[in-house]
Amino acid sequence: MAPASFAPFLLFTVLLACSDSAAQGGAKPQSPVAQDQKPMTSPTGSAPSSRPTFPKDTETATFGAGCFWCVEAVLEQIDGVLEVRSGYMGGHVKNPTYKQVCTGETGHVEVVQVRFDPKKLPYAMLLEWFWQLHDPTQKDGQGNDIGPQYRSAIFWHSDAQRLAAEKAKAALEASKKLKRPVVTEVVKAAEFYEAEEYHQDYYRNNKAQGYCRMVIAPKLEKLGLDK
Repeated sequence: MAPASFAPFLLFTVLLACSDSAAQGGAKPQSPVAQDQKPMTSPTGSAPSSRPTFPKDTETATFGAGCFWCVEAVLEQIDGVLEVRSGYMGGHVKNPTYKQVCTGETGHVEVVQVRFDPKKLPYAMLLEWFWQLHDPTQKDGQGNDIGPQYRSAIFWHSDAQRLAAEKAKAALEASKKLKRPVVTEVVKAAEFYEAEEYHQDYYRNNKAQGYCRMVIAPKLEKLGLDK
């Protein structure tokens, strides 16, 4: 599947403003699940889940591009992606909860960790989708979702990924397709804390929810993906 054009960049900010969360100051709505409940975690800090086994030649990529509900909904549809899990990375608090991360004070980014087959989906192609599914020129936020937890970030897992990310970022800036500088961070991957289970496959499980209808569904449509 070939990536769409860069046209959706500026549109996403407008779409986010349409969210039914605007009445709450524009922030992403809190899940109806009790946010102060700390999830059960494994020894590594991840929420428990049944995980598939992947071939040894698959790779892992981690991206922050605003609300992880949105990013997950896009990337899990890309041919060559084997799994997408939402979580937190880059902060200073062990085993953070969603409520803690939402304060913007833990240093974490809402991220998705992607398991992919590089033979079907080269990392460079995955980066193209990353650039297109959000606005990499907006500092500490995406649309009405404002805060450092929504910042644009590429967390690299190898020197090859780092070099590819830096090259792609430089090429995007040199293309002059964007009116503002790219603010995406390119940093080494840190410990990944898997988000609470109700965040996984959030869009698929909550398509009738206002944020999903008004923000995520139009984004998928503009990118030529299934709603």
